[in-house]
Amino acid sequence: MIVGNGDIEEGGAGIIDAADIVIRFNDCRSYGAGGSRTDAVAVCNTGRPAKSMLGSREWRAHPGVVSAGEIWSVRDPEKFAAMRAPLAVSHPELDDFCDDYTDEFSVFCADTGKTHVVIGKAVHEAVDASLSAFAPSHYVVPSSGMIVIAEVLNTYAEAEVTLAGFGHSGWEWHPFSAERQLVDSYIAAGRLTRLGGETLVSSSQGA
Repeated sequence: MIVGNGDIEEGGAGIIDAADIVIRFNDCRSYGAGGSRTDAVAVCNTGRPAKSMLGSREWRAHPGVVSAGEIWSVRDPEKFAAMRAPLAVSHPELDDFCDDYTDEFSVFCADTGKTHVVIGKAVHEAVDASLSAFAPSHYVVPSSGMIVIAEVLNTYAEAEVTLAGFGHSGWEWHPFSAERQLVDSYIAAGRLTRLGGETLVSSSQGA
C-alpha cells in the first residue's frame, strides 16, 4: 500500500493497515485517517523538505516515522548534483533545490535503528522515459509518489500494489497530468489498483 498525503476515503484506514507493507511520505500527513501502520517513509532528501524534516523534533517523534523500519530517500545524490547547474539557469528561484541531505538521513537511520534506502537515479530516469510517452509540459522532476511507485513495481513485481491518497496535483514543477496518465496505464495493465479517488497535495519543492 502506497499512501499519499491526500484525503483517504471513509473506511480506508482499516484496509491500509491490513496491507503487508505500508509506505507513507515525508511528514506522514496520511497517518490517522489513513491508518497507522507505517513500514517505510519516503522522503525528499534534498532541498527545503529535507532540511525541514531533519530540523524538526516533531518529525523525528512522529509515530509513523518512529514505527517505520525504513526511510527511503527518493532523490539520488549524483542525479541531483548534476541538475544544479542547469536549474540555476532555468529556475534560479530553486537555488537550494539540489542541496543534498542524504548523509544526514543516513545518520538519523543509524541512530534510530532503521534501514536507509536511496532510490537510484536509474529509477528516476526510467520514470522520465515512461512519462515522455504522455507529452508532459516542462517539469523539473517527477513527484516522490511517482518515483516510489516505480521503485515498488520494480522491487515487488509480483505484489498486489494499491494506491491511496493520490490525486496527482500540487507543486507546479511536477508533471502531474502525465503522471496520472502513466498511473492509469499501470492500472489498465493490472499492475496497480486505487483505493479511491483522493487528492494528493504536494508541498513546495515536490514533497
